[in-house]
Amino acid sequence: MNIVEIIKAVVLGIIEGITEWLPISSTGHLILADEFIKLNVSDSFLQMFMVVIQLGAILAVVVLFWNKLWPFCYKKEAKTAFEKFIDVPKWILWFKILVACIPTIVIALPFNDLIEEKFNNYVVVASTLIIYGVLFIVIENYNKKRKAQYNSLEEISFKTAFLIGIFQVLSVIPGTSRSGSTIIGGILVGTSRTVAAEFTFFLAIPVMFGASLLKLVKFGFVFTGMEIAILLVGMVTAFVVSILAIKFLMDYIKKHDFKVFGWYRIALGVLVFGYFIGRNFL
Repeated sequence: MNIVEIIKAVVLGIIEGITEWLPISSTGHLILADEFIKLNVSDSFLQMFMVVIQLGAILAVVVLFWNKLWPFCYKKEAKTAFEKFIDVPKWILWFKILVACIPTIVIALPFNDLIEEKFNNYVVVASTLIIYGVLFIVIENYNKKRKAQYNSLEEISFKTAFLIGIFQVLSVIPGTSRSGSTIIGGILVGTSRTVAAEFTFFLAIPVMFGASLLKLVKFGFVFTGMEIAILLVGMVTAFVVSILAIKFLMDYIKKHDFKVFGWYRIALGVLVFGYFIGRNFL
C-alpha cells in the first residue's frame, strides 16, 4: 500500500468534508486541490473519486439528522396501522425533497458530461467563486430588511421546495457550490437561514447519491486494491469532517449571516486567477 496516496486521499477527504456543506464550493476546491495534490491514479478513476467521495459527506447528514429524516415510527396509542408506523410529516418532507430534485434531473443531468468537459477549469471556477461571493454579500444586505416567511421545514410549501430546486441547477457549474446556490435560493424565497441550510443538507441526499451512483456505473465496479483503499479513506475522512463542518455551520448561522463566506469566495477567486495567470507567464 502506497502511504503517500493514502495521505493524499485523507487531505482530499478533509477538503470535501469542509467545503461540501459550507457555501464555498466543494467541486471548485477539489479541482483546485488537484493542481497540487495529484493522485497517482487514472483519469477515469479520479473523475469518479471526486464525485463518489461525497457519499461520506451524505452519511454525515443522515447520522446527524436521523430523527428528522426517518419516516417510520411506532405509536402504540395510534388507532390504525398506518398511523402506528408512518410518520406523515416526514413523508411529506421527503416528497418536498423529491420535488426539489426535479429541476436538476430534467435540466442538469442530460448535460452533465458536457458541463464537466467544458467548465472544469480554473477560469470558470475562479469566476463563479467571485460572482457568487458578491451575490452572498448583496443578498444578505437585502435580507436584513426582510422577515423570514418560513421558520421550520414543515412550513415550506411544495412550490417553495421546487423553487429552491431550480436554484440548485446553478450548482452544476464548478465553483458555484450546491449548498451555496440552494441556500441563496432558500433565503430569496423567504426561508430563514437555518431552514435554508437544513433543507440544503436534506436535498443533498438524493442528489449526491444519484450522482455518485451514475459515476460508479460509468466507471464500472472493477477496482484495484489501492483504488478501493483510496476511495474508502477519502469517504471516511469526508464523513468525519462533514460531521464537524455541519455542526459548525448550524451553530454559526444562529448568530451570523453568510457574508463572511462571500468575502472568502471573492478572496479565493482572486487568488486562483493570480496563481494561474502568474504560472502561465512563467
